[in-house]
Amino acid sequence: MSTSQINWLLLANAALGNFLAGASSRIFSVSLPTIAASLDTSIVGISWAVIAYQISQISLSLIFGRIGDLHGRSKLFGLGLVVSALAALMCGLAQNAMQLIVFRFFQGMGASMTQSQGRALALEAAPKESSGRAQGFMTTAFHSGVLIGPSLGGLIIDTIHWRAIFFFLIPIALCALVLTTINWRKGNVPQRTFSAAPRESIDYPGALLLIGATAALIAAIDHRIMEAFAPAMRAGLILTLTVLVAGFLYREWSTTSPILDLSLFKIRMFTLSSLALLLVGVAQVMIGFLLPFYLQDVLRLTPSFMGLLFISAPIFTVTLSPLVGWAVDKVGARLPATVGIAFLAGAGFYGSYLRADSHWLSAVAVLALWGLATALFFTSNHTAMITAVPDQHRGVATGAIYVMFGLGTTIGISLGTLLLTAAFRYYSGDPTATPTAANPTMFVRAMNFSFMIGALMAMAAMLCSGLRGQRAVKAA
Repeated sequence: MSTSQINWLLLANAALGNFLAGASSRIFSVSLPTIAASLDTSIVGISWAVIAYQISQISLSLIFGRIGDLHGRSKLFGLGLVVSALAALMCGLAQNAMQLIVFRFFQGMGASMTQSQGRALALEAAPKESSGRAQGFMTTAFHSGVLIGPSLGGLIIDTIHWRAIFFFLIPIALCALVLTTINWRKGNVPQRTFSAAPRESIDYPGALLLIGATAALIAAIDHRIMEAFAPAMRAGLILTLTVLVAGFLYREWSTTSPILDLSLFKIRMFTLSSLALLLVGVAQVMIGFLLPFYLQDVLRLTPSFMGLLFISAPIFTVTLSPLVGWAVDKVGARLPATVGIAFLAGAGFYGSYLRADSHWLSAVAVLALWGLATALFFTSNHTAMITAVPDQHRGVATGAIYVMFGLGTTIGISLGTLLLTAAFRYYSGDPTATPTAANPTMFVRAMNFSFMIGALMAMAAMLCSGLRGQRAVKAA
């Protein structure tokens, strides 16, 4: 087939949903201090709005992916847009921190509905030989939202009100919903090439175990939560996590209609691509989350100038992802994905040589390598994960993308904070010290150590990527 046979209306619909998710993820982050002050809560209190979104998106992506596989992806995608719009409205109307936390959970639910179906719909919108290009457009759409989110969010807060950042998301969701309706009315929705077996249904006990396990995992690896618990409660949390994870795996192995068919992990392309994505998520956060502190607190750059610098990474991703998709269609996912991880490792190793008096261009180089890695890896890896599985599992495979990356970023934040603290205390000689740029030399040395570990994590991801195989092979 040629690219003229791409279902552009369906692809645009899916891409707009991804743009909404990208904008939602970043436009909220820049408003956290303002919202905390407005709702009379602390940064720890407002962080629960972030955690609620994470729990919802990570735990529900697999569940909604399974629902879409069984009952239709386009319908669930449209429902997700409705939930996203309503949740954004309620977030904008929230009167206290608890309301915002609850509504952010539902916003994460809407995002998990759309994202678990979006990339699968994009794949169905394109002929097989254009799968990479379709995924490249999806990556570009998401990171376009990431690109404009912080600057637009800051502008809205300064000129209107923090509540307006949520109201801004509603028209985007409604536009995507209009496209979805047009696709339905035109019959512009691909027909399933498979039929669900009569006994297949949603595994609700497994869903509850997955939600519980995700919440316990996020709580267990969040140092703020663990520090607030007594030792006995920490031990109880770890035990609860172990029981829930074991229970979920046993349930999925024994039930006739699992949410996550464990046999998918017999597919080398899917398994190693998933592991590479988890490791890249950890490495990216360990390398990226310390840079703002370095630029502002050590190099003394202004927030507005920092904002301009941080544009460099998503610009690379937005502009290069369609080209990477074309390359994936020609040579497969392994080469571009592995090269992308090499750029990420390079960012980590280069960042480990930053000094307290380095020029800000050195930090831009780290960001540029980070952006190149994102452009090359995500389009390639996502295409590999979705095309590796049989058609009837594409929703689950798409959900697995967001589960693995969500877990990777969550683990990365906790691990990066832990390593930074341990290294700062070691270099400063104070076993109770808290990392602070008030001692820039020690802070940068600790940051260098975190960057080095992030680079080593990226090297492990490179190994997984290189061993995954050249092209996806469909399971029987």
